[in-house]
Amino acid sequence: MSLYTGFLIANQNRCSSVELSKSVPNIPVAHDAIDRWRLSKSYNPLQLWQHTRYLVKKETGYLICDDSVLDKRYSRRNELVKKQYSGNEHGLVDGICLVNLLWTNGEEYVPVDYRIYRREDDGLTKNDHFKNMLDTAKRREFLPQYVLMDSWYSGLDNLKAIREKEWHFITMLKSNRLVNPSQDTTLAIQDLELADKQVRQVWLRGFGLVLVCALIDKDGDRTFIATSDLSLTEYGDFTNHFDHRWKIEEFHRGIKQTANIERCESIKATSQRTHIFSSFIAFVKLERERLKSGISWYEQKAMISRMATRYYLANA
Repeated sequence: MSLYTGFLIANQNRCSSVELSKSVPNIPVAHDAIDRWRLSKSYNPLQLWQHTRYLVKKETGYLICDDSVLDKRYSRRNELVKKQYSGNEHGLVDGICLVNLLWTNGEEYVPVDYRIYRREDDGLTKNDHFKNMLDTAKRREFLPQYVLMDSWYSGLDNLKAIREKEWHFITMLKSNRLVNPSQDTTLAIQDLELADKQVRQVWLRGFGLVLVCALIDKDGDRTFIATSDLSLTEYGDFTNHFDHRWKIEEFHRGIKQTANIERCESIKATSQRTHIFSSFIAFVKLERERLKSGISWYEQKAMISRMATRYYLANA
């Protein structure tokens, strides 16, 4: 594992078994041996916690859930690949969908759980994975300040699951979600009168009392967010907490660009699962070093290629 995760960090764009076999120092390693190693392992997401549990402060911080698609458009025979909607591409691509749970205190990026979304294998939806990961986090005695998510995960079952754990959420809501601003009025949240930077208490249909506000962009388009914490009556506090949701987007970009999570060439499901788990461990290594030295994930990776370039130029 240590050899493979180090290779994922050091390698810039060629993550094949052949490339690793050519890169191992001092001892010969056949690429077939690397393939057999990936196929022989059965790492699962729960084992990630053994590598990250010491990095989190369970009694505080935020738990953020979102999904990300690993682009596999050139690997259609891959056993885990299916058509997925990609937000980056704004359309369908062949890929592997991960549902990820990230812990952050605003400064640290710690993946604590993930699931591979493939309903054909286990019958579970993305929302099922979301609730399962929250159940696991509860058993691990997390006490997050807030659970943050986008509108995809704002369904009633998910919101109630968070409330049952005595946690609070801040989430986006789709514009057609029904609210009751008064006892005799029901309307879509997009039709609710919300002034700029106004926080308003309403009854969310099927759930109960929440606070809502609208984020208004430069074009005048509104995004609606809601919280179960009725003490967040100040717009700035409300939105400052929710802004931490973007940490998971930074994590998704980081693990793709620095830990090569998209670049396994094997078509076997077991090999892909091993590679994905290894990429998470590689990212955790980078994050640990960032917290220790202050050197970003990207600079750590660049330093490795810079050493090779310097050596080449000195001997050219």
